[in-house]
Order: sequence, then C-alpha cells, then structure tokens
Amino acid sequence: MSLPAVLNARWIGWLGFAAALLAPFVIATPYAMSIMTSAAVFVMLATGLNIVVGYCGLLDLGYAAFFAVGAYTAGIMSTRLDLPLLATVPAVVLVTAGAGVLIGLPTLRLRSDYLAIVTLGFGEIIRVTAGNLDFTGGPSGIYGIPGLAVGGLDLSDPVVFYYAVVVVVSVAVVGAARLSSSRLGRAWRFIREDEDAAEACGIDTYRTKLAAYVAGAVWGGLAGVLFAAQLSAISPASFTFLQSVLVLVAVVLGGQGVSRGVVVGAVFIALGPELLRDVADYQYAAFGVLLIVIMILRPRGLWPGRAGLGRRDA
Repeated sequence: MSLPAVLNARWIGWLGFAAALLAPFVIATPYAMSIMTSAAVFVMLATGLNIVVGYCGLLDLGYAAFFAVGAYTAGIMSTRLDLPLLATVPAVVLVTAGAGVLIGLPTLRLRSDYLAIVTLGFGEIIRVTAGNLDFTGGPSGIYGIPGLAVGGLDLSDPVVFYYAVVVVVSVAVVGAARLSSSRLGRAWRFIREDEDAAEACGIDTYRTKLAAYVAGAVWGGLAGVLFAAQLSAISPASFTFLQSVLVLVAVVLGGQGVSRGVVVGAVFIALGPELLRDVADYQYAAFGVLLIVIMILRPRGLWPGRAGLGRRDA
C-alpha cells in the first residue's frame, strides 16, 4: 500500500474514533447509549471473526460459541466467586483460547462447506449445553453480573461505560490490524488465497489456521465480557445461530480482510434495524432488502479491496 493510502487510512480511522467519542454529545439518552454500546461490542465481535474469515479464509458459522464462552466464564466467576469483572479477563482469555484449540483441533483439517457445517454444530452444542447445566443457570442464565470497575472507579454510568467499551474495542481493532501485517498475518493471507500453494511453500497450514481460530476465539470471548458487563445478565437466547450469521454478514458486507470495512459493516448491521424502526412491522423486511441492494451494488463490500498478499490491512 502506498504512503498516501496509509496516511489516508489512518486519518479515516482517527475520524471514526473521534466520531464515536463525540456521539454522546449529540445524543446521550439511556436508550441511545445502550444501542451505541451494543454496536461497539458488535464491532469487536466482527473484528474477531474477520481474523478467521477475512484473514485466513475459514468459514465459521458458530462464532457465537466463543462469545458465549467468554460471557459465561466472566459471569460465573464474578457471581459465584465474588470477583470483580475485570479480574476475570485473564481466565476468559485462557478459557476461550482453550475452547478455540478444543474446537479447532478436530475441525480445521476440513475445508469450505464441511468446515462451516461442523462449526455450526459446535456453536449449537455450546448454546444447548449452557441451557442445560445447573452452574450456568440453565435456560434462565446468570443474573446479577457486576459492572466494570477499574481501581475502585465504577464505570456503570452508561456514558462512562460506553467510552470504556469504545477504548477497548479500538485497541482490539488496531491489534487485529497489526496482527494481519505480521509474519503470521501474511501466512494467513497466503492460506486464504491458496492453501495448497502455502503448504507447498513450507507453511504449516494446520497450525497457522489453528492460530487464527484461537485469536478469533479470544476476541469473541473479550466481547462476551463487555456484553455481560453491559446487560448484567446473560442467557442462552443471546448466543443463537442468528447471532453468528449477523456477525458473518457484517464481515462480508463491510469487506473481508479490511479492518475499516469490517468496522463499517458491523456498525451498519448493529444500527440499521434501529434506524428503520419507523417502518414498524416492515422493519426487518426493509433491512433485508437494503442488504440485498448493497451487496448487488457493492459486491466486494462497503469498503472494497481485501488486503492481499504483501499488503497491509487497512
């Protein structure tokens, strides 16, 4: 990528970050803050799935499983062990990484449609299991999850919590973009373009794909912590197959492999239905039609141009 393009990408990223910070000054009602916070959490989910789908080319239809594992780990530890939610983050990282390894080891030797079907099955297994275990609260889930607090400072105020989420998500987006430009990220893109050629060039495709899967799992688990902190309650109904599909749609709609595009796609998917509430019963029908029109007009995503081999993710 040329220097002017890199500078342009950085300016756009800073402008987006500034817009997120200024949003509460425009509208700061409890409902608006809740929607904007949910959108920010959704951006983090899409960023994590972009590592798996956009960078490495692995079709994952059960990504909500890692979202659930992170949320339930934080929820169980904070309510049963009386730990601050922030103190559960190391455990969430370890558990979600372990879940990524556990699910990835038997599945990543598969490709394309077979991989998609297996990941879908694992996603449903996690959701159903969470709904049938006593320590996860069964169908009712877990309630009374404490909010975020840093050094005795309570972040439960909607505006303060929104800013905290925006900062965390921004770091996660930048981290994923930096990861894509590393040696490992280049290996991911090589596998995405041609897995057989990558293996012939000496890349251990199995371990490299597993690394992408684990990284995506950790991003999804951290998004689960933010989700649990926002709602203070979680249940299996929050981690359905539809959630996985919406995150995947955000990645494809925004532009696979391009961080800026994924952020735009995630914000569009998260806020689109809310902006169409005026059409009442036709809200989701109108949103579906809008998605179809956008994909016809922009088949490569809202932000076209996937990061190819030897190019920095923008």
